Amino acid sequence: MAPMTRSFSPNGIPTSEVADYYEKRAAAEVGLILSEGTVINRPSSSNDPNVPHFYGEHALLGWKNVIDKVHRAGGQMGPQIWHQGITNNDPSGWLPSAPFEGPSSFNKPGFENGVAMTDAAIADTISAFGQAASDAKTLGFDTVEIHGAHQYLIDQFFWNGTNNRTDIYGGNTLAERSRFAVEVIKEIRKRVGEDFALIIRLSQFKPAAYDFKLAETTAEMESWLTPLADAGIDIFHCSQRRFWEPEFEGSDLNFAGWAKKLTGKSTISVGSVGLDGDFFGAFAGQSSAPTPLDELERRMDRGDFDLVAVGRAILADPQWVSKIKNNKTESLKGFSKEALSSLI
Repeated sequence: MAPMTRSFSPNGIPTSEVADYYEKRAAAEVGLILSEGTVINRPSSSNDPNVPHFYGEHALLGWKNVIDKVHRAGGQMGPQIWHQGITNNDPSGWLPSAPFEGPSSFNKPGFENGVAMTDAAIADTISAFGQAASDAKTLGFDTVEIHGAHQYLIDQFFWNGTNNRTDIYGGNTLAERSRFAVEVIKEIRKRVGEDFALIIRLSQFKPAAYDFKLAETTAEMESWLTPLADAGIDIFHCSQRRFWEPEFEGSDLNFAGWAKKLTGKSTISVGSVGLDGDFFGAFAGQSSAPTPLDELERRMDRGDFDLVAVGRAILADPQWVSKIKNNKTESLKGFSKEALSSLI
């Protein structure tokens, strides 16, 4: 199950309803659940008071209830730990206690809504990522995923459109701008040890630039991903809008396929799996009906990637995996924006 922000945790505290939501998926044979983004212990890591925290006694007790229910239902789970970086203000008008922070004051070229992080802020943020991962292991989670995609903090360090730093966390190349991510990974690996699987979610595109590619060539992608693998990443979760689209000309490999080929690490493919429309249309209110999975199976059988993350289809239908497994495709529920209004 792919991470999907739900905003049903008042004041950052996951409720029993949140635990039930994940438990239903585990009971219906979802092999690995990756939680919605959960924010680390920084004053402005979130722009939404109802996004869950992964720090503080009450929030961690809420997550303990989640993982215990998932395990009792036979599932495995990891939290996605997150810092939103420079982001938009929430439509509700709520604001965090400190300005949004990022590598620069920009969320995208031309849009300024925060402050550039000092060396001390960067060090504290790296430590906060490490503490969140350590807490996840202590609570009994099976893995942890770092959110390094979709124009949030770590991705803002990757992108030259938002990282204009002239210190060691900046640079003219993608490899140079990966230093912050590498240090986050090393800190987490130090805290959790070698026997705990570590995932990072990455994307080439930006919500502000859908056709953008961080790495324009396979060589540039290799220079980006290899240091992350060397720092301690076990699995690359490769986010793209449509899993069937090739990443580079001359090959039909998608992002996950190239990440596996270049690093030798396991990869997760994701992107409109099982639906007839990509996620931007769906979250704008367009319904998406179930579609065949033949192309996904072809790529997986070929060894392009090792796992598949399913998002909206499982959000709308907790029984999606068991229905696919048991060939009950006629009873699959399509996704619509109504599925976002409650924890089904």
